[in-house]
Amino acid sequence: MRHHQATQGVNSADAFQHQLAQSWQQALANIQQMAQGSPPSSQLSFDPVQLKDLQDQYLREATQLWNQGLSENPALKDRRFAADAWSHNPMAAFTAAIYLLNTRTLMGLADALKGDHKTRERIRFAVEQWSAASAPSNSWLLNADAQQKAIDSQGESIAKGVQNLWHDLRQGHVSMTDESLFEVGRNVATTQGHVVFENDLFQLIEYKPLTAKVHQKPFLLIPPCINKYYILDLQPENSFIRYVVAQGHRTFVVSWRNPDASHAQVRWDDYIEQGAIQAIEVVRDIAKVPQINALGFCVGGTILTTALAVLAARGEKPVSSATLLTTLIDFKETGVLDVFIDENFVKFREMQYANGGLMPGRDMATTFSFLRPNDLVWNYVVKNYLKGETPPPFDLLYWNSDSTNLPGPMFAWYLRNTYLENRLVQPGKAEVCGEKIDLGLVDLPVYLYGSKEDHIVPIEAAYASTQVLPGKKRFVMGASGHIAGVINPPASKKRSHWLPADTQLPPDFQKWQGKAKEVPGSWWDDWSKWLRPQAGPLVNAPKMPGRGTFKAIEPAPGRYVKAKAEA
Repeated sequence: MRHHQATQGVNSADAFQHQLAQSWQQALANIQQMAQGSPPSSQLSFDPVQLKDLQDQYLREATQLWNQGLSENPALKDRRFAADAWSHNPMAAFTAAIYLLNTRTLMGLADALKGDHKTRERIRFAVEQWSAASAPSNSWLLNADAQQKAIDSQGESIAKGVQNLWHDLRQGHVSMTDESLFEVGRNVATTQGHVVFENDLFQLIEYKPLTAKVHQKPFLLIPPCINKYYILDLQPENSFIRYVVAQGHRTFVVSWRNPDASHAQVRWDDYIEQGAIQAIEVVRDIAKVPQINALGFCVGGTILTTALAVLAARGEKPVSSATLLTTLIDFKETGVLDVFIDENFVKFREMQYANGGLMPGRDMATTFSFLRPNDLVWNYVVKNYLKGETPPPFDLLYWNSDSTNLPGPMFAWYLRNTYLENRLVQPGKAEVCGEKIDLGLVDLPVYLYGSKEDHIVPIEAAYASTQVLPGKKRFVMGASGHIAGVINPPASKKRSHWLPADTQLPPDFQKWQGKAKEVPGSWWDDWSKWLRPQAGPLVNAPKMPGRGTFKAIEPAPGRYVKAKAEA
C-alpha cells in the first residue's frame, strides 16, 4: 500500500513537472504569437538572462503552490480576490494563485523581449488586456465570492445580474453608476448662468457672479471636445467653475455641441476658428476689454494653444495669460495611447473619413476604459452581472458614461498632426486656418498643471510644454490621475500637490521633481493666487448676462450639453 502511494506521488510529481514545462512553453508561444504582427525590422528576441531567471522563478513558485496543495490557502495580494469567500474556498484560492503567477510570468516575458520600443509596448498592452480578461473573478463558475452571494441571497443576485446585463445591453455600455439618479442641469452642471452665444459648434455660457465685484479681465474655460464640459461643474462642492466664479472672475465656458450627421465634414480648423477663436472674440466683446484670460483642459488645452498660435501668426494677442491643465502640446511621449498610433492606423482613419463621417463616442469611451481594464471594465462586469449589485451613485462616473462623437475629418487631422508626426512643436510644419503654426510666438504667462499618475497625459508629457512655450511659466504637479487630480477642491483636503522650488524649468522633468516641494491638499488656491495679478482691477459685477447683441438665449447648462451621442 505504501509502495503504491509512493509510486502515485512520484507519478503525480512527474506529471506536474511535465505540466509545468508545457505551461512554460505555452507562455513563450503566446508571447511569440503576439509578436508575429510586428514589423520585420523590429527583430524581437528574448533577453536570455531574464528568460532563465523567469523560468527558474516560475518553476519555483509553481512547485511551492503544488507542494502547499489545498491544505493551506495561498496569500492573494490582489483586491479582486480580497473577499473572504476566496480564502475560505481552497480550490478558488488555488485557482486565483495560479492565475496571478501566470500573469506575473507573462508580464515578465513581455518585459524580457528585446526589440523596438513601440512593439514591446504593444505586446505588453496585449498581455495586460489578456490577463485582465482571463481573471477567474470574471467567471461566475470560478468566482467564489459571486457563488457565495448567490447562496446567501437564495439566487436573487443571479436574477438581478441578468436584469443588469439586459439593461446594459439595451443602453449600449456597461453601467459604472446608477445613471437614473443624475440629470444634467438638475443635480450636475448646476452653477447658475445663461447661454449668451451659440453657433453650430458650441454654446458660450456666462455664469452669474457670486461676488459684488469682479476682475476686469474675464475668464474663459475651454474644455475638451471629446467629452462634456460639466466635468468642471459636477456638484457645487467640487465644481471648478463655481470656485472660479467665487474667486471674483467673470466666467465663461465653451459647451461643445455633440456632433451629429450634420457635422460629418467638420475639420480641426473649424474647432480653432469657429470654436476657440470665436469664443475669445465674443467674450472680449461682451466685457468690452482688449484681452482676457483663458484656460484649456486636456484636448481643450491643445485647441487653445493652437488658437493662440494662429492669432499670434496674425499679429493678434487677445489673451493675456493661459492655463493648461493636463494638456499635450509636445506629443513625443504620449504614454499608453501610443500603442494604437502608427502610419497604417492613421491612414486607415484618413481613408475611413475621406468623405466625412463621425467617430462614435461609444468607441472613444470604450478605448479609454480599456486603458484601465480592471478598474473601468471588469470591475463592473463582476459587480453588476455576477454579483447582481446596483452601482452606487457617483457623479464623475455618470459624466464618464455621457460620451460625445467627434467629426471624422477633425479626428483624422488630429491623429496625424499630433500623435503621429508631432507637428505642433515644429515651427511651420502644421498649417491651421491658413497660418503656419509657431508656438515660439505664443509669448504670454502660462500656468501648467500635470497629474502625477495620469495615464492619458503622462506627467513628463505635461511638463514638456515648459520647453516649448517662450513666456513666463509656472509648472505644478498634482497627485492622482487625469480627472481626479484636476477635480480636487480645497475644501475636501485630499491628496497633495507639488510646487516649484524656484523659477527654473530644466529640460529633465525628474530634476524639477527632485526639487519640488510637496504640499498637502489642492493646487486650486495656488493657481488662484497666480491668476489674480493677471486678471486686472476689480470692477462692479454685471447685473445682466451678455451685452448688446449677445443676449441671454437660455439658462445654463443649455441644450448642447444635453444631447446624447448617437452616431
